[in-house]
Amino acid sequence: MLCRNHLKQNLTTVLLLGAVLFSGIAHSQDSAKTGNTTEKKIRNIDGVAAVVNTGYVTRKEIDDRIVMLQKQGTKLPDSTNLRSLILDRLIIEKIQLQNAEQEGIIVTNKELDRIIGDIASKNKASYAEFKSKVIATGLSFERYKQNLREDIIVSRYRERSVDTQIKISDAEIDNFIADRMRAMAGGGDQRSAPPVKGGPEEIDVAQIFIPVDAGAGASAQAEAKKQAEALLRDAKGDVDFLQLGAAAAKENPKIKFQALGYRSPDRLPQLFYEAVRNTGGGQVAGSVVKSPAGYHVLKVLDRRAIGVAPAQQASTQEPVSTTPQNIPITQTMSRHILLKNRPGLTDQDAERRLQGYRDQVRAKTADFGELAKKYSEDGSAPNGGDLGWMSPGDLVPEFEQAMNRLQIGEVSNPVRSEFGWHLIQVLERREAQLTVEKQREFARAAIRERKFEQAYQDWVRELRDTATVKILNTDDAADAALR
Repeated sequence: MLCRNHLKQNLTTVLLLGAVLFSGIAHSQDSAKTGNTTEKKIRNIDGVAAVVNTGYVTRKEIDDRIVMLQKQGTKLPDSTNLRSLILDRLIIEKIQLQNAEQEGIIVTNKELDRIIGDIASKNKASYAEFKSKVIATGLSFERYKQNLREDIIVSRYRERSVDTQIKISDAEIDNFIADRMRAMAGGGDQRSAPPVKGGPEEIDVAQIFIPVDAGAGASAQAEAKKQAEALLRDAKGDVDFLQLGAAAAKENPKIKFQALGYRSPDRLPQLFYEAVRNTGGGQVAGSVVKSPAGYHVLKVLDRRAIGVAPAQQASTQEPVSTTPQNIPITQTMSRHILLKNRPGLTDQDAERRLQGYRDQVRAKTADFGELAKKYSEDGSAPNGGDLGWMSPGDLVPEFEQAMNRLQIGEVSNPVRSEFGWHLIQVLERREAQLTVEKQREFARAAIRERKFEQAYQDWVRELRDTATVKILNTDDAADAALR
């Protein structure tokens, strides 16, 4: 459950639930679809905010999205830009759905019911109970199913369109590994001498990006900020920044990381430049950067005078071997007791229960493995909570950091992760090697993540540029007749 290479599969259904059930996205029920009278058609034309290819976005859809955001307590931008920003988002959604339909991407009723059944099961509810929960949110179950169907279709269309654009060569993998080995041998990421003070320069900035949907509520915003600040603390330690980003992305596929490459200040986002203006090469920005899209953790990989290549500045340094080789690592065998996040179990109750188990183990009145078999809510419970041998980066950061602080046989205090609350015991440690093959697997995944963000943004721009979009009336709210 905790292993990163299993996280994407485990989180997919939950993410869909979060994206659809709790976002409350309200698509308008345009009366033009009835096609009963000319008067209704005219009213709907009057209510159109934008024509998108052969479809349209209505002003009521904008109104509904604003109401949803307000109900969630989301801090909205000023009214001058709000409706335009929401319209842009709705236009992209409409284009994606139209293109997916043209490519024959569908979700059958049978498949949709199976997915809803899986979501209900993960929420420890029957299909009927889950349906009641949906209706209790104020959303009709049919609208929920339609929203979910569209979410799945768009997700599959994005995956098919963007993934096919990402090509990774063996040379790129070799260079990635060589760069990491140089950084390890040099004791850090800085590759160039700093530019002359006040002179023109280029800055190589890397980021770990935690996106927050425009429709996310205050709690989602706070959780994303908390996650970003935790990553910032980790980044300030003795870690490889891009490897930290890759690990975070495996834990949560929505997280992106990338090195932006050398850019002059005017080619960096203004928010980024302000954050790293006084940050030296190899250093992390002092605080998390908030943008309209989410939260960014930034690191300056290098600063150099414009027109000076790293190879020129490094020419006087001793050469570093970049021949692929096994890397020594420490592996840990541990076990845990997990109490999952769920309604009715507060953080205080989970902490209190786990602290009680810890006291019993330390007093030798109970065996950790037996307690895990009886109380752990994880697939490892039948094995006494045993997780087997784990390498650095295999586990979620909160768990791994707490585990690494423990001596053999020691039991941790309760530890919180996105899965719930854990009690951890270290059983054994050993020295091992990260093979060249494993390094290449990691490099390929890291390069793919780095390229995905740029490929996705390029794809969205292309969709918008090739679509026929005509903005009609964004500013006015929908007429009362359309409600």
